[in-house]
Amino acid sequence: MFRGSLGLCEICGARSNTVSSTIGACSRCLRSSNVAALERARKAHSNYRLSLGLPEKPPRTGNTTCRICVNECLIPEGSLGFCGFWTNKGGRLAPITSDPRVGIVMWYYDPHPTNCVAGPVCPANTSRGYPTYTRSRGIEVGFYNLAVFYFACNLNCLFCQNWEHKTVITNDKLRGRYFRTVNELVEEAMDERITCICYFGGDPGPQTLHAITASRKIMMEKNAGSIKRICWETNGLENPSIMRQMAEVSIASGGIVKIDWKAWSPEIYEALTGVDGRKAVERIKENIKLLVDLAERRPEVPLLVVSTLLVPGYVDEYEVGEIARFLASLSNNIPYILLAFHPDNILRDLPPTSKSHALNARSEAIRAGLREIYLGNVWLLGDYY
Repeated sequence: MFRGSLGLCEICGARSNTVSSTIGACSRCLRSSNVAALERARKAHSNYRLSLGLPEKPPRTGNTTCRICVNECLIPEGSLGFCGFWTNKGGRLAPITSDPRVGIVMWYYDPHPTNCVAGPVCPANTSRGYPTYTRSRGIEVGFYNLAVFYFACNLNCLFCQNWEHKTVITNDKLRGRYFRTVNELVEEAMDERITCICYFGGDPGPQTLHAITASRKIMMEKNAGSIKRICWETNGLENPSIMRQMAEVSIASGGIVKIDWKAWSPEIYEALTGVDGRKAVERIKENIKLLVDLAERRPEVPLLVVSTLLVPGYVDEYEVGEIARFLASLSNNIPYILLAFHPDNILRDLPPTSKSHALNARSEAIRAGLREIYLGNVWLLGDYY
């Protein structure tokens, strides 16, 4: 049993090791639409973002609108959008690199089999789509995923495992080290040992224009017979027109769009991520419906994979069950990955996910009617609560 400190809900007074004092409210108070509970959580986000020099919330007072994601920031002259990548320069939307062909990005080679969210259904591990979308039956031993990490994100997850991207995006000297052009990325991806290109971060959402341009060039310039699966790991908040473009390159290449759905309840979603939960959840639903429709064009490999991080005390069986029921109402063949949580960033006052929590959440997803449910990061599971 986990013996960590007991967190306090400042609304109802509940104490538990699955209540975060950082958030300041328990899931029951948040889901009851208690205004004070959500305001307490918003304060945690505001304080954190102010310490980084990022907007406290998506701006609404400017004269330039960014429609790349659901936040639809209205950016004042000379200021940043919520993600920290887009700015208002002279009344025009512009990236902080000043050139849309230049991203703030890094990449590295990750050998197959890699610890990918979609690993249980990926052609590199499962032979799905062989021989069109994978080089071999079984694991693609000797080949690599080009892991492409985009700095910046349109969420403010208190538990982010890659939170350093915020310190890079807000530091002039640091971020300059990671300026990379579309052509540099394309050249790297041409290595014949690379069979996957996976965009993640942060989140690729704010820099999808850079990634989509690179992906199209990769598909045009690759050698005949080469396999270059284009995959995305994203929160799913992109403008649907952009999501369609992302999906198109994945469909053509044998790749997968992995959407990380944080929570079903808007209040829980906002408490964890710092953005309007109602708008976010509706946008995720919209994009998932879009992907389910597009997936019919390529049944050999799943186009869509959905994941949810099992945050103790907040993303419980109810959250998982409602997400799973929505997915099953569209298609019971959508792979659903339940990920174990590890305390990180400023949400370090919660334990890792308990094994019982993960197994109960999985059972709830099965009851909802989904056929493919997997547990990820199982080495983190234990007897914590």
